[in-house]
Amino acid sequence: MDSLAVHPFILLLIASLFTYLATALGAAVVFFFKSIHKRPLDIMLSISAGLMTAATVWSLILPATTLADELWHNNWLVPTIGFLLGGLFIMVSSTIIDKKFPNANIKKRSMLIIGVMPLHNIPEGLAVGVSFSALTMGVSGCSLSSAIMVALGIGIQNFPDGTTVSIPLYRDGMSKTKSFLISQSSGIMEFFAAIFGYFITLAANNILPIALAFAAGSMITVVISELIPDITPENRTICTLGFIIGFVTMMTLDLAITI
Repeated sequence: MDSLAVHPFILLLIASLFTYLATALGAAVVFFFKSIHKRPLDIMLSISAGLMTAATVWSLILPATTLADELWHNNWLVPTIGFLLGGLFIMVSSTIIDKKFPNANIKKRSMLIIGVMPLHNIPEGLAVGVSFSALTMGVSGCSLSSAIMVALGIGIQNFPDGTTVSIPLYRDGMSKTKSFLISQSSGIMEFFAAIFGYFITLAANNILPIALAFAAGSMITVVISELIPDITPENRTICTLGFIIGFVTMMTLDLAITI
């Protein structure tokens, strides 16, 4: 941290603002298009899936195991519990969404975005906040590049998220402005979750290993349950390449570049 010209919390605010703006920009597509081709959205999702998968390993799991060994003298149990809790959180949230809104019409979809979808965004925000908190505390294996890549992977994913919400709302008869406002609102919770994650792990640094693993479990579950299934089968080849590019990019930045 000493070599950083800007305090990690300021960088966190910038990174969190980026993830929110990515959602808002995706939602703003509704002002220009009545529909959008699925192929470019699928490619963005696949790249984001690759980035997020690699981030779970090098930016979250490995630092979690190192820190757990230092604090708890156990490098596998605490991260394992955290990872399972993160994955279960996303799975339970998704189950609640599916049961409460099995065939979302315009009213139900609006309720979903405003009331339930923040459950999906909270772990992603926490992942960003925890990454920068670990950077502040100088945790071994946590670098500025890895924290940035966590935010980048989530931000890339947020763009198609915003688009795939605002355009259906507009098609269902809602105005473009209201469709945009509802769609971008899901990103606001992510911004505040990042700040919360940052300070809660600073205040109680003993929970940082489990928090890092929780974020990893959340992210990998989002990739498996939401990003990959959303990819259209006919785009599978190009999206496989996109995943590889995203994964290798994150891996290279984390292993070869330490800033």
